[in-house]
Amino acid sequence: MRPSDDFSALKDFFLKELLDNSIPWWMEHAIDRDNGGVCTFIEDDGTVLSTDKYMWSQLRALYTWSALCNRIEPRAEWLDVASSIYEFVQRAERGPGGEWAYVVDKDGRIIEGANSIYSDGFAIMGMTEYARATGNQQAVDTALQTYESVVERLERPGSYGTEPYVIPEGGKAHGISMIFSTVYHALGAYATDVEILRAGHEHAEMILDIYRRPERKLLPEYAALDGSELDAPEGKMVIPGHVIESMWFGLHIWRDRGEPDRISQALECLRWHLEAGWDEECGGIFSSILTEGQDPKRVEANKLMWPQTEALYALLLAYEMSGEQWCLDWYDRVHEWAWTHLPVPEYGEWHRQVARDGSALPDPPTPGNHPRKEPFHLPRSLMMCIDVLRRLTGKG
Repeated sequence: MRPSDDFSALKDFFLKELLDNSIPWWMEHAIDRDNGGVCTFIEDDGTVLSTDKYMWSQLRALYTWSALCNRIEPRAEWLDVASSIYEFVQRAERGPGGEWAYVVDKDGRIIEGANSIYSDGFAIMGMTEYARATGNQQAVDTALQTYESVVERLERPGSYGTEPYVIPEGGKAHGISMIFSTVYHALGAYATDVEILRAGHEHAEMILDIYRRPERKLLPEYAALDGSELDAPEGKMVIPGHVIESMWFGLHIWRDRGEPDRISQALECLRWHLEAGWDEECGGIFSSILTEGQDPKRVEANKLMWPQTEALYALLLAYEMSGEQWCLDWYDRVHEWAWTHLPVPEYGEWHRQVARDGSALPDPPTPGNHPRKEPFHLPRSLMMCIDVLRRLTGKG
């Protein structure tokens, strides 16, 4: 029996993974009850190695616990965690213009400053979801202020950092339009602001019209400022997981706007990157590939968890919107590989990365030489999959 043969059973399976394994692990091991926020310099067994905090991890965690209240049920314990994270990030130090920091200590003092505009994107995401859960107007105001700051900076290429990714000189990154298409869309919808919705739409259009290369059936991560292709290697770099995630962001936007042609383009692009990014020998989606001619070459052999989780939701959503069998065929491949290699059953969470063949290996060093885990890609995927499976089973 394939995982996709019974949507009702699959929904229950996801609920069990979310509520019996993933969230309990984070609630037990990672909530910083003394200082606020979530500990992400942490081992698979729950050992906390540092209370320093990546700000974008905190802001994504704010999204996760708020989304649990919005999408699963409004449990008091989840709302308490969301509020604790919210209070921590609100009191944490920022840049001189209100820009969000990259790394702070347990008290919110800056260790690494505002060197990544992605932190600002996740601030918009987290604040918007927290506002949905609580009606907190300060959260809305913070999201709107961050939006205004980001719009101004994005108009000046080179005026902002993009850690941990470096944009090549004379280039721009798909990842920027990817994150801001979705967070603008969510904020604009919540605030009923047509200008913000339009800004998200423009980023979604840019992804399909500038970065996507139909003649190559690929979407490189970088393009020149004028939209032309960059020379190798930057112009040949493809991050399949980014594209897969970006396409489901786009499917949400194009569905809300009622644009079937754009939906078809996004579905096609999703399929291209499953085909290009899949490891035919060992299974799983590669983290990045270099594309020369028609023969993509992997750059990093190890498999990260997050591209697999993004594909799970993208494929169920694609099936719901298209009814095409390839979506379920690919879903089953990704599901079976992910659940064979990524869960850590003795503890309850998932490996952040595994070797190419799916065997366990240590996480690579991050600042402070500590492994880093995040309560984001896995729980978000589980929640979103539950949503679409509820609709597919008529129980949404």
